Amino acid sequence: MDFTGEERIAAPRDVVWAALNDPEIMRGCIPGCQNIERLSPENFEATIKVKFSLLSATLHGLLTLSNVDAPRSYTLSAEGKGGLAGFARGSADVVLEDRGVETILHYRGRAELGGKLAQLGARLLDSTSQRLAEGFFSDFNAAVVAKMVAD
Repeated sequence: MDFTGEERIAAPRDVVWAALNDPEIMRGCIPGCQNIERLSPENFEATIKVKFSLLSATLHGLLTLSNVDAPRSYTLSAEGKGGLAGFARGSADVVLEDRGVETILHYRGRAELGGKLAQLGARLLDSTSQRLAEGFFSDFNAAVVAKMVAD
């Protein structure tokens, strides 16, 4: 399943870039994120609880940054295991574009599910993935603006 979109953020690119690399901001914006910890500059460990229709799963996994072109873009890859529920893995290319005093955050991603999660059907999984991505970027936008106002 693929998802794409963009988010207009009322903050300069360097502020948005710093927030994209801040585990505390990410934890507050990733839907269902229970914990996220930086293991290295490129790797994070996370626990995320997701709900797909009637099935909910707690996924434990690794988030990895690659193709880093600071402060312009990176690829975020994730792989999580949820026991009997199955697994989820995916990646998203994130590109930041200066637009005056604002930043346009473009994203394009792909997700794959296995096990019981995959048995729910492609249409449900596509709509849930798109909803989760939109929720993350909307919450991220609000968090960046709130942090900028607080600083």
